[in-house]
Amino acid sequence: MANDGDLRFGNAANSDLVTTARNVRAEVEASGPLSVESGETSIGSVTTSAPGELPVSLNVPQGVEPGTYSLDLDLTYGYISSGESRTVTISRDVEVRVRDDARFQVVDIDSDAQIGDSGTVEATIENVGAETAHNADVTFGTQSNSVTVSDGQSNTVRIEEIEPGETTSVAYDVGVASDLPVQQYTLSGSVQFEDPDGITRTDDGLSLGILPLAEQEFAFTNVESQLRVAEDGELVGTVRNDGPVPARSVVVQYAGNSQSVIPAERSTAVGTLDSGESANFTLPISISGEAESGLRSLDMAVQYRNGEDELRAFEDLVVDAEIAPERDRFDVAVENRTIQSDGTRTVDVTVTNNLNETASDVEARLFADDPLDTGDTDTGYVQSLDSGETTTMTFELTTTGSATPGSTYPISLDFRYDDADGDSQLTDTYRVPIDVIESEGGGLPLPVIIVALLVVGTGALVVYRRRQ
Repeated sequence: MANDGDLRFGNAANSDLVTTARNVRAEVEASGPLSVESGETSIGSVTTSAPGELPVSLNVPQGVEPGTYSLDLDLTYGYISSGESRTVTISRDVEVRVRDDARFQVVDIDSDAQIGDSGTVEATIENVGAETAHNADVTFGTQSNSVTVSDGQSNTVRIEEIEPGETTSVAYDVGVASDLPVQQYTLSGSVQFEDPDGITRTDDGLSLGILPLAEQEFAFTNVESQLRVAEDGELVGTVRNDGPVPARSVVVQYAGNSQSVIPAERSTAVGTLDSGESANFTLPISISGEAESGLRSLDMAVQYRNGEDELRAFEDLVVDAEIAPERDRFDVAVENRTIQSDGTRTVDVTVTNNLNETASDVEARLFADDPLDTGDTDTGYVQSLDSGETTTMTFELTTTGSATPGSTYPISLDFRYDDADGDSQLTDTYRVPIDVIESEGGGLPLPVIIVALLVVGTGALVVYRRRQ
């Protein structure tokens, strides 16, 4: 806005005082399809040597024909004339040209973004303007902390050239935070480009909506516990993919940190599961001897790979498992638990494997305390014993003369064996009762003979004294 005022008469030294337009205020109106969004604007003073600037905000509706349009400009200002302050309003017509630059619209969206994960959002944009856009930088971003674009707030894709009517696709990696509802999330976009004259221009009017897939989830069903205190066992069940997309390389994991629950293998693989598909799993787990029996809640997790081969985990899983109380690893029974006083016999011991695995190199050793004693055969051996299998081991047992018929004395056995992992194990001691019975060899028992000898000796002494 230029001031072309002049000094017609008077002192030239007062030229600036007279020609300066003071408190300049402008109001612009538009007719036709254009509309003015800015109201009255104050510009201040405008001198003949320093033009002023008048910013005008115009709204150009979609579909307006390119061309020249007229604006009505009213300027109100004050000045000094003949020593007096005066105010005047003048009107001017201002022409504006609506250019048909390159302009852009989002015409298609393809997305596999998922809550709790990331996916690809591909937007197809069309140049709906009349000019070619060169070196177009297409940017989409978000202000939400729950949605990311390429692990940040925004990302830019460069397109070398987009001609009028041409469409092009731009793709972004979009992540959506966990536990969000399935609803539309908006990305705002812009295209910065060079027009045919090399002038940089920007179209800020782009936006697109993303409707993410539901979060990937898994569930356990038909869980059975084969766990027991101080034994190796298994947790058996079914895992189901409740998510909307397939999960590849699915692995079921024990995710707890209890010192008494010891997974023989931290995880077990079940392969690929389509949406809604199930698969059975078996997870080997050992329970320590210090563990308490009863119902236990075990933290579990499912690890998998998504469609982009990225590793993901679903950890909100808990299963209830019954831990059976500790039991003897072997059942021990003596078929005939009697032995004659001051006698020797072989003892047949039946041994049953109570473990859920095969026991190898099973060696049993017999121990006895006075008045019982082990003979030359105090060990038994079997190469392997399957779960539930029974074998008989034979030992030699003797009694000393101090064993009292009708009394019961214990013998002890323990077992050393190799488990399914090849580790050597030693059992607790098993105690088995042995009953001592009268000797069947003919003759009186030793205590009776001793008493009889004492009686005879006493009678002989009495006869001898009488004879004296």
